[in-house]
Amino acid sequence: MTHELVRRYSGNPILTKADIPYPVETVHNAAVVRHEDEYIMLFRSHLRTGRSIIGLARSPDGFNFKADSEPFITPAQEGAFAEYEAFGVEDPRITRVDDDYLITYSAYSRNGVRIALARTKDFVQIERVSLITQADYRNTVIFPEKFNGLYARLDRPHSEISPWSIWITFSPDLVFWGESQLVMKPVAYHWDEMKIGPGAPPIRTAEGWLSIYHGVFETMDGSVYRLGVALHDLHDPARIIGVGDSWILQPEDPWEITGYVHNVVFTCAAVPETDGTVKIYWGGADSVMCAGEANLVDLVDLCLNQSRSAI
Repeated sequence: MTHELVRRYSGNPILTKADIPYPVETVHNAAVVRHEDEYIMLFRSHLRTGRSIIGLARSPDGFNFKADSEPFITPAQEGAFAEYEAFGVEDPRITRVDDDYLITYSAYSRNGVRIALARTKDFVQIERVSLITQADYRNTVIFPEKFNGLYARLDRPHSEISPWSIWITFSPDLVFWGESQLVMKPVAYHWDEMKIGPGAPPIRTAEGWLSIYHGVFETMDGSVYRLGVALHDLHDPARIIGVGDSWILQPEDPWEITGYVHNVVFTCAAVPETDGTVKIYWGGADSVMCAGEANLVDLVDLCLNQSRSAI
């Protein structure tokens, strides 16, 4: 069945607050990328102030992670970013483009939530590039290739008129962004009917760009966050070829059902491997980090052969 497309790692959860060498209350919603001979994870953690920072952990195999001794990104204390990161930094994504790792993350402040963009080459030195959205935006992922010389991103602005839909936007320089258009909406009385948002940065396949997204369904007992897949055209990423009609992962393990926010699997990362599999990483109940594996061909097949309308 489709909910078994993702094979959970037997050692889940792979990272918890007990594994972090400084005081945090959660470990969740992490970006992961392969860098040289290791996997790098940038994870979000709540502090006891209720605000979030971003830590870094490393793994030789993509499953067994060890956290660095200090956080990697904390709210800026000076400059243009300070005012807009004052309430915390959250939910990073990493995309490698050329020799740079581009990191997008949510910057929270009294002015709302904006998306900040930073870059690094080595996960030692980090440069804040720009605040690339106004409020209120979340869940921004950058494609790993340019299109007609332009960077492209998927994101999810907030709107009461067209609630929580996915848009695409382009940029020549990572600072100025435009040519935005809506590409995907929730579907009424469907597992993702309340809101959707980009999850992991898109993965190139022969059939198109595979995007793993989150969808939310409101129940009498609160909202349930699940994961689904969509396929974008290789040359025109604003065109969606297909959207899997059913979810690929839902909260089932105890640490996904119960935690800081109940009934949540939320992804910010997926790492394709040379054997045709993809490692998928998700936060469980906004409390712990989990991992699993899927076959890329199965996820693409779901988009092509069991598809719903994108809009």
